[in-house]
Formats: sequence, C-alpha cells, structure tokens
Amino acid sequence: MTVDRFEIEGLLLIKPAVFSDERGLFYETYSSNKYSAYGIPTSFMQDNESISKKNVLRGLHFQSPPHDQGKLVRVIKGAAIDVAVDIRKQSPTYGKYIMVELSEENKFQFWIPSGFAHGFLSLTDETIFSYKCTNLYNKESESGLLWNDKDINIQWNIENPIVSEKDIQLAPFNSFNSPF
Repeated sequence: MTVDRFEIEGLLLIKPAVFSDERGLFYETYSSNKYSAYGIPTSFMQDNESISKKNVLRGLHFQSPPHDQGKLVRVIKGAAIDVAVDIRKQSPTYGKYIMVELSEENKFQFWIPSGFAHGFLSLTDETIFSYKCTNLYNKESESGLLWNDKDINIQWNIENPIVSEKDIQLAPFNSFNSPF
C-alpha cells in the first residue's frame, strides 16, 4: 500500500496493493499494524454503509466533541467525489478542503480525522459507500455545513444534486462557530 498526504494536515489517501489473477482479486481494506504507522486508529466503534443514486450529495457532516468521529471511508461499488473540510479553528488551513475520487476501480480509502466536515457526491447509481468511525453516532452531536457554501466554494461540478431537506438547512460557513 502507498499513502498520500495533503497540504491539509491529517488527511490521508490510502492506495492498497491489489493482487489479481484469473480468479479475481484480493486486497487488504484495513490492517491495524500498517494503518497505525500513519496515525490511523487501531480501534473503530461503528461501521456504516450507505447506498446512493447518481447525483446524490450527502454532507457536509460532522459530530461535535465529545462525540466527534474520525472516518476511514471507501467506495465498495460505484464511484464518488469525497470532500473533507478543515474546521479546526487553530489550523492554518481552516475552511479549506480536499477532494478525492473514490471508486470500486481505484479501491482508494480516505482517512478523515476528527475536526473535519465530510461529504460526498455519488457519481453512479447504486454507489455503496462504507465508513469506519472512531466513535458511535450521537444525534445531539451531529452538525454540518451547507454543501454549496460560497465561502468554502467546493467545486462539485454539478448544478442540481439530490440533497436531503436536512442538508439544505445546514449552516453557512460565515455564521459557523466551530467546536474544534
């Protein structure tokens, strides 16, 4: 496996070693020894999976401390544009984002530590998105930022995504008081 770092500290793109032959393929989706060497936790509290139609946009979500979550995400089937926005107030990259493509073809994983808002856009029908979370879901701690916020200015490259009513109501960045 190889691991790419970004200009925003903490975010990692994991590219697994894939072994294939005439029978099919094999690759590791998590190894505590290998992943911990990059600061990825060895213990996860909850696994989640979502299935989305093409052009569904989910996010930008996070949970506030003490129920904050780090997420190790990947696409099992289909493809998605995945985005992490730095919401750590003391970070030099506060309000900046990183965008990656995750797909069943590339098999990449994206490590998003606590202190980031997270969202994704499904590029195919039946995109299966998998999350390994470092903390349990807590409804009272859930929050988020508006997916099309003009200050963050994420280049989703879509005019009319399918967005939940809840996500349309999320806060704009200029009125946001980060708990991180």
